[in-house]
Amino acid sequence: MQIKETTNEGLKRAYQVTIPAADIASRIDAEVKKIAPQVKMPGFRPGKVPANLVKKMHGEQLHAQTVNDVIRESVDGLMKEKALRPAMQPAIDLEEGYEEGKDAKLTIELEVLPEIETPEIENLKLERLSVPVKDEAVEEALKNIADQQKSYKDAPKTRKSKDGDQLIIDFVGSIDGEEFEGGKAEDAPLVIGSGQFIPGFEEQLSGVKTGDEKTITVTFPEDYPAEHLAGKDAQFAVTVKQVKVEGETKLDDDFATSLGLDSLDKLKELLKGQLEQETNGLTRTQMKRQLLDQLAAGHDFPVPEKMVDAEFEQIWAQLQQEAAKDENPEQAQKEIEDEKDDYRNIAERRVRLGLLLSEIGQKNGVEVTQQEMSMLIQQAAQQYRDEDRERFIQYVQQEPMAAAQLRAPLYEDKVVDFLFDKADVTEREVTKEELEAAIEADEEAEETKAKTKAPANKKAAAKKDAPKKEAAKKAPAKKAPAKKAAAKDDEKKPAAKKAPAKKAPAKKADAKKPAAKKAAPKKK
Repeated sequence: MQIKETTNEGLKRAYQVTIPAADIASRIDAEVKKIAPQVKMPGFRPGKVPANLVKKMHGEQLHAQTVNDVIRESVDGLMKEKALRPAMQPAIDLEEGYEEGKDAKLTIELEVLPEIETPEIENLKLERLSVPVKDEAVEEALKNIADQQKSYKDAPKTRKSKDGDQLIIDFVGSIDGEEFEGGKAEDAPLVIGSGQFIPGFEEQLSGVKTGDEKTITVTFPEDYPAEHLAGKDAQFAVTVKQVKVEGETKLDDDFATSLGLDSLDKLKELLKGQLEQETNGLTRTQMKRQLLDQLAAGHDFPVPEKMVDAEFEQIWAQLQQEAAKDENPEQAQKEIEDEKDDYRNIAERRVRLGLLLSEIGQKNGVEVTQQEMSMLIQQAAQQYRDEDRERFIQYVQQEPMAAAQLRAPLYEDKVVDFLFDKADVTEREVTKEELEAAIEADEEAEETKAKTKAPANKKAAAKKDAPKKEAAKKAPAKKAPAKKAAAKDDEKKPAAKKAPAKKAPAKKADAKKPAAKKAAPKKK
């Protein structure tokens, strides 16, 4: 193998590698001898087929496989000989016009990881903002659960319905006298004033009694997910089968038992733990931002352009998804376009921080164990259908890049925890509101550093400083567009019911829901 360096500029490298035809031919001959004993051909005893006939039968396939193997080995050899640390997968091109019997000439282009001076971690100072969970917060959480677990009992047949009452109804929807798909339901529960159904539906059922029949007219919203219904006037023939009133919910041991817990005290203990977990997560976020700011302030080195491109593409894709959901998509798109350079600055910062964290982890022996990796793979496999899980596991085990992407978030968390242990940490007790305000202030400070002026709701993609992948090993993520995922959810939901934003795909039971409920407002 002959190597000629053609580019050495900054972090960019390019090489021309020549693999002599004789080396390829000898590899093919060796492979022929290896498989010849297993080849069967009429007129020859097993293992006695001449090598030239074996080569004639399988030569093209053997040549293609051998060239692929030689290329892979040549790239590995180049990396080892030149002591290269590729930032991402090298670009490899085989010279046009190559054919068997000729030297194979490769062009290999890549970016290498920068040499990073060992980061100083002995003088880190952090402030931990802690939020004690008070009894009042637990009681409020308990009341919220009770509100979600409301029970209803039959009202007297003469009682007129009002806000807060639950109706059990049958309905049939039609447009211009023709029933439409998904516009029919039986025994559908509806709480008046809940806002579950499209505008005007619930309001027109206020004052009805058990046994009443009523035809109401409503207009589907212009942005209704089902395009064939959007903006259309529809009539619904409604039969009120039962008016129900809210029953009293007692917060006692029986209530806790109905939720699968032993007692009310156990329920309160669980809620307190959940609230502590939530506030601890916010505390960690705020501490991590301080940590990353200190690391970023002390280091400025060139970063691989393709890694920045990959990070920026992820930020940009998320921003565009958010813009598409905005009330004024065109204006939102223009705003992010005006600040495109600023978002690229954020991408560059993320990559630099990722490289710093990777360097710190390697220098200090931070590792993700094989057991932890196995657990990550198994957890990730759960999002696939049963028949696809094994293929996913095999893919991750065979593809280093896929494994690195999966490993990266846990590795980063372990490095951050290592740095937390090394830092001089002071603690200050604050309220949850003060902690959230501190996080928001950190976000604004970061946006100022990147000279970004986009409205806060357009910066969702840029708010997390640290990369979600280990920057030293990552490749662009291949995610399904959020809009398509949302569309799939909408198809499964009834035509008049709200489709909650950013939810997992609807369960099969959702497909049975009627088309009288409306799409929920999207969360910002």
